[in-house]
Amino acid sequence: MHCIVGLGNPGREYGNTKHNIGFWVVDALAEVHGIPVNRRRFRSLFGKGRVAGHEVLLVKPQVFMNNSGQSVDLVARFYQLAPSDLLIIYDDIALEPGTVRLRRKGSAGGHKGMQNIIGCIGTDEIPRVRLGIGSPPTSQDARHYVLSPFKPAQQQIADELASEAVHCIEFVLKEGIEAAMNKFN
Repeated sequence: MHCIVGLGNPGREYGNTKHNIGFWVVDALAEVHGIPVNRRRFRSLFGKGRVAGHEVLLVKPQVFMNNSGQSVDLVARFYQLAPSDLLIIYDDIALEPGTVRLRRKGSAGGHKGMQNIIGCIGTDEIPRVRLGIGSPPTSQDARHYVLSPFKPAQQQIADELASEAVHCIEFVLKEGIEAAMNKFN
């Protein structure tokens, strides 16, 4: 079983923020494959289904971003998932807007949600899809930037980014992470 985890913050006030693009991707994947993500458990919303011929869990932690590891750890323990069975989807200010980067493992790169997951799971060998949202203007701090919505001119890029991430995830499931890294990186 594969566990696809989109990171974000719960609550309507965060729904359209840059930090919630991981949730958008899980929602888009769920819609394409007819998987309701409406069950509550593991401090998450989740659903089970099939994507690219594989059984998957789609998970949206319902704790704040910086505590995402709590939910991911509960899911991983319950389903006895190895770190390599996880695929974490999240925003990255170090990448240009619209950029998708797939990694097999590595540091959190300053992303506190990913840092918390690494700490709770106990390894950095967790596959992830990083989604470029660009860096904040020099006049704005990173926290305010990621918790703000995309500007209207950026919304199309964000929608295309979420769509590209769905294709990336499907490709990972069909062809494996190495082939996907060669195609999407």
